[in-house]
Parts: sequence; C-alpha cells; structure tokens
Amino acid sequence: MSPSLNTTTSSSSKDEGAGVSPQNKGSWSSFLKSIASFNGDLSSMTAPPFILGTLSLTEFSAYWTQHPAVFVAPAAEKDPAKRALLVLKWFLSTLKPSYSTRNDKYGSEKKPLNPFLGELFLGKWEDEAGTTELVSEQVSHHPPVTAYCIQNAKHGIKLEGYNGQKASFSRTIHIKQIGHALLTLSAHNNETYLITLPNIHIEGLIYGKPFVELNGCTYISSSSGFTSKIDYSGKGWVSGKKNSFTATMHPTGKEKEVLYSVEGQWPEAFTIREGGGKHGTVIDNFNARTQPITPLIVPALEQQDPWEANKAWEKVIAAITKGDMDTTNAEKSKLENAQRELRRKEQAEGREWPRRFFSRSQGAEDWWEKLAKTGCAGERIEADKTGGVWRFDKEKAESARRPFHEGATPF
Repeated sequence: MSPSLNTTTSSSSKDEGAGVSPQNKGSWSSFLKSIASFNGDLSSMTAPPFILGTLSLTEFSAYWTQHPAVFVAPAAEKDPAKRALLVLKWFLSTLKPSYSTRNDKYGSEKKPLNPFLGELFLGKWEDEAGTTELVSEQVSHHPPVTAYCIQNAKHGIKLEGYNGQKASFSRTIHIKQIGHALLTLSAHNNETYLITLPNIHIEGLIYGKPFVELNGCTYISSSSGFTSKIDYSGKGWVSGKKNSFTATMHPTGKEKEVLYSVEGQWPEAFTIREGGGKHGTVIDNFNARTQPITPLIVPALEQQDPWEANKAWEKVIAAITKGDMDTTNAEKSKLENAQRELRRKEQAEGREWPRRFFSRSQGAEDWWEKLAKTGCAGERIEADKTGGVWRFDKEKAESARRPFHEGATPF
C-alpha cells in the first residue's frame, strides 16, 4: 500500500477547548444524570455536541508513533535485554499522546468522534528514522473496533493491533480496552512483543473538567524471554500524583529478578534505572513534554477518499471548531443515519462490509498461547467482544487504491 501523500498535517494537531463552557453547565449536569442511570455500554449513547472533540478514534492510532526515532530504536540494538528495554521505553513514550489531553490542559478532555464502519485514516512520518507508514481502519461498529498497522521498512519494524472499548459508569466513567498490539522486529528473527492495553477512568466529571487516568497494570511479553509490567496509579485523597506509574522488566517467569525499573508520570517525564528500586543507577531519562514530535503527513482534503476520516467528518469538524452545535448535530446525524441504512441494506442482501486493509484471523495464533500465558498473567484474547481477532492483510493492502470503495460514499 503506497497512498499518494501531500505534506499536510493531520487534524490530530488541532487544539481543543478547555472544559465545559459556562453556558453548557446545565446541559453537562443533565448528561451526567443520564449516564449515571444508563444500563449497558456507554459507547452506544449519543453524546451532546458540546462535549465532542474534532478527532475521530481512527486518528488515535497515530499516537503510537509521534516519536519515530524512539519507535525504531529497538531494531538497531543487538543485546536482547536492552532491546526489550527500548521497547518498554517506546511504549511509555506513547502514553502521553494516547491518553492525555490534546492541548496539555487538565480538565479539557473531549469525547472523540465515534468512527463509522469502513472509516480510514492513512498517513506517514518522514524524519531521520526514514519513512514510517500508518494505516488505521474501523473494522467493526457494533462492537466498535479500530485496527491499525504502523511499519518502517528501512528498520524492519512493524506494529499492528486492534482495540475496542467498553464504557460503564460507577461513580465515574470506566473504560475497559479490549484488544492488544504486536510489535515485530524482522531483523531479529521476527522477534515479537505482545502489548496489552491499560484501562481508563475519567476524573473531574462533577466539575465539568474531565481528564484521563489509567489504572491497573499492563504487560509487554517478548518472544526473546523478557516481560515488562507497568502499574498505573493516580492521585488519591491523601497522597500521590496524577498519572503516575512504575514499571519493571525481568526475565519471563522470574519477576523478582528485576533487570530494569522505571518510574514517573506518563504525561510528564520518567526515569529508567538499572535494577529494582529507587537506588539503582540511572541510565536514561525521557521528558514527554520536551521530546520533539514528528508531524504526521496526511493527504490534502481534496485528495482524500470519502471514506478517510478527515474528509468524511469535514463538516462536523468545521461546525465543532466554530462552536455551531446545531450544525454539528445535523451533520453528525446525517452521517450516522446513512450508515444505519447501509447496515440495513447489507443485512437484507446477506453480505458483510468489505475491509480494505485488515482481515479476521482464524482463532488465536500459537504465539498467543506462549506470550499471553507466560508473560501477561493469563491475558485473554476475547475475540467475541471485538468481532474477531484482526490482523493486517498484506495482500489486501498491496491492492488497495483510491477510491477505496468504487462509487460508494459513507453518506
């Protein structure tokens, strides 16, 4: 897949507003009451226009690689333990863009636009790491699932994965991420890293200034025999700091033999030490706020296919940016109603929507049994909750060209 790309930055760089505006405080209170009394997955609810952001969830796949040099660094490392550490460092560097607010202000988090089935987001990064390409596709709408593939041919590194989200309310909004990511290093005998995804909860709701906290733990399990465990915590009533974490890396199955440890705040900075505890030798530091970001290049709007996110949501994004909530609601409803009609037609004709870059995998692969059970505390694949196990389809990608769905549009 080699889409024609122009030097136009993604809408991911757009600023969002800060918190809920005074004129919408009453509507915000009504919205909180409605979600508090709602039974089921909150992702099926229609959000009021004033809390919507200008980003679709398909665009969030780009946050894995805002620092391409950090992403490709493991490929050049010969020592397997240090390679696994560089993978951990890269993963931790993705947390700020993936889960912190897009304008670095606490209390200004916006709800992303829910992608429609078949929505695409394509782009590339170009810097000293070479060319790194991104493909993101909404492969399922009920349940909502985004699949992605990011690869750099020069360094022989590929990240692919998929994730769905199940949201519920209990004192606050809790979001369980279902799915995983796989990082493969072809230069090292296709060394593979299984990456699990953190759970999320939203703080600051009652004040109308929502922000994300991560909770629980995630794992990175490698075929080379190393496991990293990341524990997330937030500010408590008495102590603690927002968005804190600790991480350790050890030989798989030997959790007490800590080779490296990391601690910090994922939107801010973290410190990497040799060995466990705070007294180990500091070997590296990473500052998420000062690390240079390589801008993602996407096609100009006039060159985009109707199924590409920025083009499809163009009128909705323009209305949100202007603060025109009536037009936001009207344009968003137009797209959503057209999608419902497409699904009804497909069902009547007994066919399924064709995915352009991804396909369902038939069951869990052998690596899952090894990496998940030995290094990820028995993580389950839960294919029934994501419409299947989704994998990048190289054959499909090589033949994919604009227009991606000849004669069809999302509307």
